[in-house]
Amino acid sequence: MLNNRGRMRLQVKGLGSVSLPYSWTLEGSTQALPRIQQIFKRWAGGQVTLAAAAQNADTSSSHQKLDFNALFEKYRAFVPNAGDTTWKTFYLPVLRNCAKAFDNRPPVDGEALAMVCLAQWEQGSRMRQTSRQKLYGFLNWAVQRGHLKPIYSPPAALPEVLKAKRIGYPLSDTQILQLLDNLPEGETHDRWRFAIQLCSVYGLRPEELRYLVIKDGVSGTELWTTYQKSMGGTKGLKTPPRRLHPLLLRDADGSAIDWNLQARLQVGEQLPPLNRDGDGGQALNQYLRRRAVWMALRDDAKQQGEQLTPYSFRHRYAKGMHAANIPIANISEAMGHTIEVHLKSYARFKPNATADLVAAVNV
Repeated sequence: MLNNRGRMRLQVKGLGSVSLPYSWTLEGSTQALPRIQQIFKRWAGGQVTLAAAAQNADTSSSHQKLDFNALFEKYRAFVPNAGDTTWKTFYLPVLRNCAKAFDNRPPVDGEALAMVCLAQWEQGSRMRQTSRQKLYGFLNWAVQRGHLKPIYSPPAALPEVLKAKRIGYPLSDTQILQLLDNLPEGETHDRWRFAIQLCSVYGLRPEELRYLVIKDGVSGTELWTTYQKSMGGTKGLKTPPRRLHPLLLRDADGSAIDWNLQARLQVGEQLPPLNRDGDGGQALNQYLRRRAVWMALRDDAKQQGEQLTPYSFRHRYAKGMHAANIPIANISEAMGHTIEVHLKSYARFKPNATADLVAAVNV
């Protein structure tokens, strides 16, 4: 701080200096400190000039009269790969919170704005994580195009209490057969039985049930899923359609059970309604939660510190593929993962070399 004819001047080496409207007195220094702190926040590590940071530091004049509805329409055009359901479910709720934050006195910076926008979701939850991602994308876009001031750039880090990643429970073949045997009779339940069989044998995400197609392959007909899931990390990049490979369940004596699933699809056997796009997992979960045997299995999983979900049929597939010593690259391909993503979720199913070595010693 410099004394500039009885007034304060903030100078930062290599960045220049700016005049501050405070007297060079003890009282003036008390008044200047909050302003200097705001300048530092708005400077954002050099993303804007010192002069611009100082100009924007007066929060009382930082009200931005924006037509957020029009702004959201422009941003919607910027993210065309987001489907209508994704836009309504994951983008709009947090973007509307952003608009509300500017109704009265706006947040002082991007961190404060993010905290307000995300307050409705539990810290560490998947929905909060997804909403934060969508909000940050919008804020970066709006700041870069001058719709929002640089002070509203999303923070590099946000203080949060993180939840431990849940551990998915892999159902055994015996448990799946027990579940299927205990489903009620009737056409509706037969459709759900068919869906569970497909998820178990092919390691499907429940949502993929609505994207199953039969294709002509080199050696005959093949079962494929055309479902494309965001790969994350790269804007617009999605997983490609993939051929499905069955891992048959086995009964108590170890004999493989062939339910002729592909042939049944070819002749038009019906699957259950899966609600709107994106809600396949929720639809299957709602059905399963009404079954007493499923709730009993959920308790078994909980005792092991794991969570039973509709993905547990897919976890069974991953565990079985690893147990069969199929190479990780091939398992990842069959499940529609990159190797890196697959190992994040399923590395625990890899054969344990240490256990094998110790077992050999004890023979």
